[in-house]
Amino acid sequence: MFATMTGLFAEPWVITLLKVVGVFAVVMPMVAYAVVAERRISAWIQDRIGPNRVGIPFTNIKLLGLGQPLADGLKALVKEDLTPAHVRRAFYWLAPAVAMVPSFVVLAVVPFGSMLGAQKMVIADLDVGILFTFGIVSLGVYGVVLAGYASNSKYPFLGGIRSTAQMISYEIAMGMAVVPVFMLVGELNLGAVIDYQRDGAWLVFKQPVAFVIFLIAIFAETNRLPFDMPESETELVAGYNTEYSSMRFALFFMGEYAAMIAGSALMVVLFCGGWMLPLGDYFSTPAESLGQGLVHIGVFIAKIAMFLGLMIWIRWMLPRFRYDQLMNIGWKRFLPLSLANIIVTAIVMWGLYS
Repeated sequence: MFATMTGLFAEPWVITLLKVVGVFAVVMPMVAYAVVAERRISAWIQDRIGPNRVGIPFTNIKLLGLGQPLADGLKALVKEDLTPAHVRRAFYWLAPAVAMVPSFVVLAVVPFGSMLGAQKMVIADLDVGILFTFGIVSLGVYGVVLAGYASNSKYPFLGGIRSTAQMISYEIAMGMAVVPVFMLVGELNLGAVIDYQRDGAWLVFKQPVAFVIFLIAIFAETNRLPFDMPESETELVAGYNTEYSSMRFALFFMGEYAAMIAGSALMVVLFCGGWMLPLGDYFSTPAESLGQGLVHIGVFIAKIAMFLGLMIWIRWMLPRFRYDQLMNIGWKRFLPLSLANIIVTAIVMWGLYS
């Protein structure tokens, strides 16, 4: 019996399934507590009290409202789920899932650690990982567009139209921003990007222009302030999700934070060394023990948390751009700048390696 179980856990599909479950088990609490962090940080910035009453169930621990995600999730589940009579029902029901799923699929090709035993800490180690990533990220806009179209209402429809133009505009800049990274690395595999940074400086120092463009484009892709035009409350009530309630509305909310996590993970891998720290071989070489492997995963999650904190802080510190300013930045600033960065990188590489 033991031998049978050992053989089962050695099967490739079982190992992949365990990785999927593990990633999901980490990302979902991160999504939940990112919401709590946003509410606490915004309260701190605005000099008010955030959620601090709901503690951990069956304990006396009420620190920082740690039980708030459970209360919010339960509230979303038990609320009445209304479907307005005027909506296009099939698309209306499909849109929340379409908005949420791409962010989780992107994480499948992101190396979230070095090794645990003989296993690489990545669900799918694709040689064209970055192409897969951008292909999946581009699907995220369909959830917002479907929600706006299916709601059959003017404010959601305007939000969906805005989102289409915004995401397409900044996807181009974001894609071109990473071209110099892969010119330097020589491969499209995300694991190879981390290996390249292990042998030299992090790419944030070698490609600072690409990093800045990619970072700002991630804000636009996730509809975060100052780029929240698809759901700006002051103009569109709530934008594309105006007609949604209960768990369907919560899925849009979860999808936004899952997209923030996926975007942060990509920035960590592409520019900030992935799971590595420049603190000696223990933090920069593939793990040879279980403890070392878990430390590398912890480092990766900590870096993601830092980017999430940055995204939350910026939301509550900067005003929203006007729509013409948003388009101007994407097309007239970032696109030429990313093209110039590619050309300069090519010239420098030709001068160094020719």
